[in-house]
Amino acid sequence: MDKNIIKTLHPLERKTIPYLKQGTDELAIAEKSGLKQVEVVRALQWLENKGVLNLKPQEKEYILLDENGKKYKKQGLPEIKFLKAVQKPTHIKELSKILNKSEVNVCIGMFKDSITFKKGIINITEKGKKNLKKLKQSQSIFEKDFPLLYNGLSKQEKQIVDRLLERKDIFEIKTRKSKQITLTKLGKKLTKAKLNKELLENVTCSMLKNQTWKGKTFRHYDVKINVPDLYPGKRHFVNQAIDYVKKIWLELGFKEMQGPLVQTGFWNFDALFTAQDHPVREMQDTYYIKEPKYGRLVKPKVVERVKKTHENGWTTKSKGWQYKWDPKQAMRNVLRTHTTCLSARYISNLKKQDLPAKYFAVGKNFRNETLDWSHLFELIQVEGIVVDPDANFKNLIGYLKNFFIRMGYEDVRVRPGYFPYTEPSAEVDVFHPIRKEWVELGGSGIFRPELTKPLFGTEIPVIAWGLGFDRSILEYYKLKDIRDLYKNDLKQIKQMRMWLK
Repeated sequence: MDKNIIKTLHPLERKTIPYLKQGTDELAIAEKSGLKQVEVVRALQWLENKGVLNLKPQEKEYILLDENGKKYKKQGLPEIKFLKAVQKPTHIKELSKILNKSEVNVCIGMFKDSITFKKGIINITEKGKKNLKKLKQSQSIFEKDFPLLYNGLSKQEKQIVDRLLERKDIFEIKTRKSKQITLTKLGKKLTKAKLNKELLENVTCSMLKNQTWKGKTFRHYDVKINVPDLYPGKRHFVNQAIDYVKKIWLELGFKEMQGPLVQTGFWNFDALFTAQDHPVREMQDTYYIKEPKYGRLVKPKVVERVKKTHENGWTTKSKGWQYKWDPKQAMRNVLRTHTTCLSARYISNLKKQDLPAKYFAVGKNFRNETLDWSHLFELIQVEGIVVDPDANFKNLIGYLKNFFIRMGYEDVRVRPGYFPYTEPSAEVDVFHPIRKEWVELGGSGIFRPELTKPLFGTEIPVIAWGLGFDRSILEYYKLKDIRDLYKNDLKQIKQMRMWLK
């Protein structure tokens, strides 16, 4: 046996080891050692980690004394007291000194063939004397230390317990979960070792001051031991990533946009110059709210400018969509399909003295998608806008590259693309280090005049982007199915790595 292991034993382990034996459990050790059960459990877990023993979960039935059982343990069973009292002729009134009336009546009925009862005088018979010897065996069960392990009783003791269980409030059987101990070779040797030497746990200020630490033996720390995994409380791993993304934009001088998940079609579609007959507005793509079906149109001036832009282009040098704009369609409530609706609302609130302005949003959106490994009907989008007379496409590329580099993607490219809200438009790709291929993670561009001028009142450059969040964090968390982000598997949540960038 490695003597160094003795030097690492915690005081609780030292107090537990003398009571270790094959097949015992923590309940028995707690009862014999005087330690609390939680202390024994902790010590056994530490000893198991050191290879001293193995623990196996089990359920055992234990016998506990109930109210009458505690009384009979001290005073004896009433039937024994009765038969002892009538060893010589005794008047029934004398029995009231040692038994209550109910017990006397029960005993008389119980032992009618073991006593004689004439003119109030009770006397035991030979058969009664034999019964008394048998009953003394029943009393012996009360001399044991409770709680008793039912399966640890002999056949005769089990018969006594089963018989007494039929009576009121003598015994109570409870099932307890415990862990059975199996000693290893090391454990068997350790139980025979001398553990009397006291080891100090730590150095105190007074010991340093008075130098009383000299000549003392301190417990060694075992830095190699495998310890149980601990899972402290923490934010959901997706929320950790969201917090990090928000931190990036805040450090770049952006302010956060917030808004309701339910939007009117005006902010979700019309304000973004999406035609009212566009397929994206159909039920197969968008979740409409059944009740309340309609919302209110606010900002009359903005609504009027958006209406004219749709119908004839207003003063944006566009022809618009060449149809009659329907306010009823714009009032329909929808679950927002993107966070760009927040950009529209915030632009409509800006005044010239507020410029330049930079905003971002990280929020949930909803689309009527078919659920599979790469698509969810609920998705998080990272939205951003910069409203500035001097904003240009180079600024846009700079912000995007800065963001994705901080997200851990070293290779970022911005290439031409098409999006209905922006002109020019660009797609953002990052190079996947494992797949060795470029992966698209978002769209960007400069908002069209048909969008910005009705909202702000005058034409102004607004660089904007909408980036996919869910897919961009899959690689970090080593997930292959996007549904795993939200499946609420407790084991996965406990073991998921922290977001550290």
